[in-house]
Amino acid sequence: MELKYFSSSSLSTSEVVHVGRTYSTLLSNFKHKVGARFSTQFKCRRGVFLWTYGAPDNTYLADKAVISSVGPDNFAAETSPYLVNGINGSGLNLYSRNLRVLDAHDDEYGGVVIDPDMLSANPSVFAPMLRFSLSHWKKMGKKGIWLKLLLDKSDLVPIAVKEGFQYHHAEPGYVMLTYWIPDGPCMLPANASHQVGVGGFVINDNNEVLVVQEKHCSAATLGLWKIPTGFILEAEEIYTGAVREVKEETGVDTEFIEVIAFRHAHNVAFEKSDLFFICMLRPLSSRIIVDEHEIEAAKWMPLVEFVKQPLIQEDSMFKKIIDIFIARLGKRYCGLATHKMVSNFDGKPSSLYYNVTDNEDINCVGN
Repeated sequence: MELKYFSSSSLSTSEVVHVGRTYSTLLSNFKHKVGARFSTQFKCRRGVFLWTYGAPDNTYLADKAVISSVGPDNFAAETSPYLVNGINGSGLNLYSRNLRVLDAHDDEYGGVVIDPDMLSANPSVFAPMLRFSLSHWKKMGKKGIWLKLLLDKSDLVPIAVKEGFQYHHAEPGYVMLTYWIPDGPCMLPANASHQVGVGGFVINDNNEVLVVQEKHCSAATLGLWKIPTGFILEAEEIYTGAVREVKEETGVDTEFIEVIAFRHAHNVAFEKSDLFFICMLRPLSSRIIVDEHEIEAAKWMPLVEFVKQPLIQEDSMFKKIIDIFIARLGKRYCGLATHKMVSNFDGKPSSLYYNVTDNEDINCVGN
């Protein structure tokens, strides 16, 4: 009966033998699976100790019992030995001094951002490495830990939660979790607190407002002719979002003039707050092409008829928005125009919204 060595290059990087306190397993049925008599011998190779099983022509490891690693020379195992005592000639003992810290980089606030692309998808590999990494980062005095788990690694979420991670936010392709190391309250920034909506107030030279009736609306707004509205997209400007929403719902091209008002409300959707920006837009076309998925109907409606709608007259906020819009048309009010600027704090272009007026007649300069 011959004992064979297993070098690190011969071991799979995608499978793992159960290691560590939680993942040690008694392989008591090994003998029965193989159907042969074995003798055990103890050997050491590159810091990994194995009880191996000898037969005339082969050396066996039970059920793909191979050691996973994040690199060819770094085995995933605990940093102190854990014995699985053999019964009737079956047993396994793993010990590695090469358990690695998870690939990550420091953030500017003394925290750590774990590289999601370098994580093993195998929970038995991930769990001991996460524990080892947390222990290491605690010793290093790190603060907040950010763990992004992609959709194909969702099996790792329960492990992270068990180790003390908390949900931060989720997107279609991932979930973000965080772990706060120091004692005291967590100082990591919370998830986004607001959703941002826009509405496009479009009026033509005939004093007609572009309005729509939505297919899916609440009972309270059933039959209401309203301005086109929607949510802005990620990394989208307020003014481009308003122009886009009008185009999508009605097919009308427009040009942004000003933000004439905005509303701030709370507990609107899933306990999030809501910012809604009403934008004045200038029409560049007049032909209406309705978005059949969202919009029941769209038309150019005389401003007088629009204002006289009972739902607008009975609602103080709707009525106030109309009053502001009419004041803007009469040059008695100036909204907020967008101005592109770059700040030295981050060196990135931003949009600053403010108004510039001519003091003599309160006309908005440049509009």
